[in-house]
Amino acid sequence: MIKTVRQSIVECNGRERAKQLLDNGTFRELMGPFAGIESPHLEPQGIVPQSDDGVIIAKGTLNTQSVVVISIEGNFQGGGIGEVSGAKISSALEMARRDCENGVKTIPIILFDSGGVRLQEANYGLLSIAEIGAAIVALRQYVPVIGIIPGNIGAFGGMSITAGLCSALIMTRQGRLGLNGPEVIEQEAGVREFDSKNRQLIWGTIGGNQRTLIGYADILTEDDTALIKEAVSSIICGEYVLQERTKQVDRYLSILESVNPTERMTPEEARKLCNQATNINMKKEKKNPEYEKSAGRGQTWFNLLRNGAEEIGTLPSVRVADSMIGDQKVRYIAVVPDTHNRFPRAKKGEVGLLEGWTIAKHVREAIELDQDSEKRAIVAIVDVPSQAYGYHEELLGIHQACAAAVYAYASARLAGHPVVSFIPGNAISGAFLSHGMQSNRLIALRDSGVNVHVMSKKSAARITLRSLEELEAATKKIPAMAYDIESFEKLGALFSLVDGVEAERPGQEDLDLINNEIIRAIKDIEDSGNTDLSVRLTSSLAKSVGRKASNLVIKMMEEQWN
Repeated sequence: MIKTVRQSIVECNGRERAKQLLDNGTFRELMGPFAGIESPHLEPQGIVPQSDDGVIIAKGTLNTQSVVVISIEGNFQGGGIGEVSGAKISSALEMARRDCENGVKTIPIILFDSGGVRLQEANYGLLSIAEIGAAIVALRQYVPVIGIIPGNIGAFGGMSITAGLCSALIMTRQGRLGLNGPEVIEQEAGVREFDSKNRQLIWGTIGGNQRTLIGYADILTEDDTALIKEAVSSIICGEYVLQERTKQVDRYLSILESVNPTERMTPEEARKLCNQATNINMKKEKKNPEYEKSAGRGQTWFNLLRNGAEEIGTLPSVRVADSMIGDQKVRYIAVVPDTHNRFPRAKKGEVGLLEGWTIAKHVREAIELDQDSEKRAIVAIVDVPSQAYGYHEELLGIHQACAAAVYAYASARLAGHPVVSFIPGNAISGAFLSHGMQSNRLIALRDSGVNVHVMSKKSAARITLRSLEELEAATKKIPAMAYDIESFEKLGALFSLVDGVEAERPGQEDLDLINNEIIRAIKDIEDSGNTDLSVRLTSSLAKSVGRKASNLVIKMMEEQWN
């Protein structure tokens, strides 16, 4: 009797993992180490770059089916996504979509081992992860996008949202999946909220076994390449029914309706609640409840832009109204502070569990209402300090709530809705990825209170093992690491940076100016005929300075694909 030897995938590096998944002799790497493309943003900070920038792209077959494997190398910069690595991933997904459109079925498989955005490239990472998410949503219309979280680092930060966008997700017990890493939660919310040294707490909250039992991953396998290949094949062949988590808005809102956030829920209680909620119908909420008026720029501008239109939202922290700018129908959506938020970690305007799913609900509703008629514009008013950091948020899948919002905005864009983001305040981290970054066009105010970044300075310093002074010095060399909107503009992603507007106490002239900018953005979207995010790579600033490396990667990927 021949004894079968288990072949570990967890113990392998990124390139070995990709090779193991593919049929023998079919591995062909694109944009490999000898392509000569590495991050231009690391060496100025005294960091040695890597020639593949920590991402392996390989074409081949799995059980004779054509696939592209995207494998993230966790041993380089914690698997963090920067400009080059992000462009490699998004362009590979884009090329797979083009194959499918041309009748060549190409299945994408993403091997996650990433802490999220590479903080040394900060806003490049945010832009890249938004583009990866957009590519996944577009590709899901043709083939399943399969994610695998083997182990070691796992999938955190923006890449957990990416994992939540996948059609199906495979995990081992060694895998971890969560939006906020344990250290970041501890930094932002305190050790009593989450003890980053408590391994039992970590695995019971975000480990592979828990994530599968609670329904945020589809298949749990042992650390065995053969078993993982079997799981992938079952998805490709249609033997596994896809759960479509990003579309199950009512189900997940009904789960949250049953949660008492003031009492610490155990992992077992969370599993029981989620597994019982399969067929629960969402209760009908009263329209237009009397909200306590909150402070903040998001609320101020929402009230001004809706111009007296009736609010249709049902959650005090997510304000929604349908109005008009001239002859243009517009749905405005703003996330605002709510001191009475049921989830305490989302009281200050953060995007939390309820906020993510509620954004998805109202965007999807607009898509359904306009399916056979004129597509209303959707304007995201962005003043978000961050996503919510907390134990319950991670246990109950804040990454999936954010993924649902991303999926909804991207779907609206693909369905022909002009989607515009107006940024009068902060646009930080996973909150911005969820609410704003999937827009066709970004408009921001030139104001010291407008900031774009990945996380707070204290958390960024802790994760990168730098002092605040060292972090500040690095922003002078790398604009993508800075928080101010002028630095973000240099990356080429903004449609317009508006001068001369009173951000805190706007009047009629300020309103008129922003309405004109929104109309101009909508016309630019319609004139372009594009429903994707390509304008962020083709603007004059992006081509000349801001995204030169991204554009080079895309060009080389197209040349090497076939």
